[in-house]
Amino acid sequence: MQIPLELSFHNMDKSPSAEAEVRRKVDKLERYFERIVGCRVVVEAPHRHHRKGRHYAVRIEISVPGDKILVDRQGPKDQAHQDLHVAIRDAFNAAYRRLEDYARVTRNDVKTHEVPLHGTVRALDEDHGFIDTSDGQEIYFHRNSVTDGRFEDLKPGSEVRVVLAFDESASGPQASTVKPIGKHHLVG
Repeated sequence: MQIPLELSFHNMDKSPSAEAEVRRKVDKLERYFERIVGCRVVVEAPHRHHRKGRHYAVRIEISVPGDKILVDRQGPKDQAHQDLHVAIRDAFNAAYRRLEDYARVTRNDVKTHEVPLHGTVRALDEDHGFIDTSDGQEIYFHRNSVTDGRFEDLKPGSEVRVVLAFDESASGPQASTVKPIGKHHLVG
C-alpha cells in the first residue's frame, strides 16, 4: 500500500486484539489485490446509553487506482455483531467480495449474457417454415424444432427466439430450436 492503514475506534477504547485482527485482514486483502493504494477502517461501538445489546459497526474504505470501495457494515438485528471480532470478520468478508468484483471488472473477466437471436416468421408450409432474423438472415426450420409442439400456433408475423445449428444443412444455418415469444421480450 502506498498510504499506510488508517485505523480508528469510535465510542470505545482502542483494542489491541481488534487492531491486530484488522491489520491481518488488510494484509490478506493486499495479498489478493496488490494495487490497493490505501485503506481506512473505522470500528464503532454504539453509544453507551443503549440498553439492549451493543452492535458494533465497521466501515472500510479501500482506495484503488481511480476508485474507492466502500463497506459499511452495521450490526444485523440478531446478536452476532455484539461480538467485535464477528463484526470485523463480516465487514472484511464483504470487503473481500467487493474487491474481488472490482478485480474481475478491471481484468474484463465479467460474464456477459447475450440476448438470444430472435426473428419473425416469414412463411409457413405444412411441416416447415422460414424466419427472418433480427440480423438479416433467412433461417429454415422444421415443425419438430418448435418448442412445446406449438407449430400450429405460429403464423406469418409471429415473433420467435431462434437457436441455430450450422452444420445441419448444406444450404446454410437452420433452426435447431424455435420458441414462440409474446410481446414482452428482450430485443438485442
